[in-house]
Amino acid sequence: MRRFFQRAIKDILENRFLNLIAVLTIALSILIASSFALFFVNAGNVINLWQKGIRMMIYLKPDTTEAARMDTKFRLQSIAGVEEANFISKNEAMQRLKQQMQHHSALLENLHENPLPDAFEITLRPEARNSDELRFVAERIQTLPGVAEVEYGQQWIQRFTSVINLFSLAGYAIGGLFFMATVFIVANTIRLVLYSRRDEIEIMRLVGATDRFIRIPFYLEGMIQGGAGTLVGLGILFLGYLSLSSHFEPGIAGGLLSVRFFSAGTCAAIVLGGVIIGWLGCWVSLKQFLKG
Repeated sequence: MRRFFQRAIKDILENRFLNLIAVLTIALSILIASSFALFFVNAGNVINLWQKGIRMMIYLKPDTTEAARMDTKFRLQSIAGVEEANFISKNEAMQRLKQQMQHHSALLENLHENPLPDAFEITLRPEARNSDELRFVAERIQTLPGVAEVEYGQQWIQRFTSVINLFSLAGYAIGGLFFMATVFIVANTIRLVLYSRRDEIEIMRLVGATDRFIRIPFYLEGMIQGGAGTLVGLGILFLGYLSLSSHFEPGIAGGLLSVRFFSAGTCAAIVLGGVIIGWLGCWVSLKQFLKG
């Protein structure tokens, strides 16, 4: 195996320009595909954090009696997915609003009466925090007699989810295109090296060299190209991540705006994927060349 590896390194050094083009192409492909993947990872973290802190506000109808309010609370707590229902009177809600609008308190001073309704703040169980379960719980709550309105940011989460799904489709499409392009580039790079050594390869076959003996150095060459290109692409992405993350303060907005890089295990998997791409490109080229 050491001899095969030495031959692969020798071929790479003798064909520096071709191999450099292949490595840079793989690096560009990995950079673009990994950028999309990193966006999805961080967007997923934002959604998960948002779901952990989600609260559903249940606004009651005006003039709801104490008995009706207690009945509504009992019904709310009996709904699957509801963890806790806390009553917030309209006076308490006004106090909260004044605290949140301390710098604009003049806007509330001229109010002749409290326009806010009584409400329940619902804490949901973890299994009920995805968009489908949220909608299901909200629909059940909306049917209760004393409920006037249910609010949980449904429009925002639906729009955000739609944007993420759109980016996901674009990411899969671009990733697929760059995967095929990378395999094609590696295959053609190896093919050019094969053509430059076709006389040597023909002599080796005439003296009894097996296809395995011929293939292995080229497989190693393709895998080295794939691994090197992937490391370069991830390195550029990491530098971009460091530049971007420096603009976000740690813990800002409760961690919602924190930017995270891939874990060590994910980086290792990406490098392995690049090595496989290099091997696959070499396999395609050798299959066509040696057949002839």
